[in-house]
Amino acid sequence: MMNKLPKYLNNLEEKISKHTISNPEISKSNVGWQIEHILLTINAIIENIEKSDPKNYKWSFKLSKIMVFALNKIPRGRAKSPKVVTPGHYDEQTLEQHLQFTKTKIRQLENIDPNKYFNHPFFGDLKLKKAIKFLEIHTNHHVEIINDILKSK
Repeated sequence: MMNKLPKYLNNLEEKISKHTISNPEISKSNVGWQIEHILLTINAIIENIEKSDPKNYKWSFKLSKIMVFALNKIPRGRAKSPKVVTPGHYDEQTLEQHLQFTKTKIRQLENIDPNKYFNHPFFGDLKLKKAIKFLEIHTNHHVEIINDILKSK
């Protein structure tokens, strides 16, 4: 099961040096916030998947989930990040360290039971394969925001 996350992380690594750049017309947050948010999200979801018990998984119908997964896109400016994945302090060094840690974490996805899952605040329980797809969509969403901020400068 190869996913796009390693490619996204390599792309982000090149942008860490531009972490202070911002454009309030595109996002209230700067490039560094976007990168840190991506890394916090990936790590929190992997941690939740690892801790999950497949026996407790519950499928649920959510129109928003169907739309996001069908379009491979998250609409901009709709959702607010949960506190647990809202960046605090970061700088070039901490972003670099966090990125290396996250690269290690995503390699662990290959060895996780496919029935393990994580509970998304809007989409409900997502088994491993869907959780990885969500991470790809979510990461791409923020990479596009970063690219738009950088293009505007």
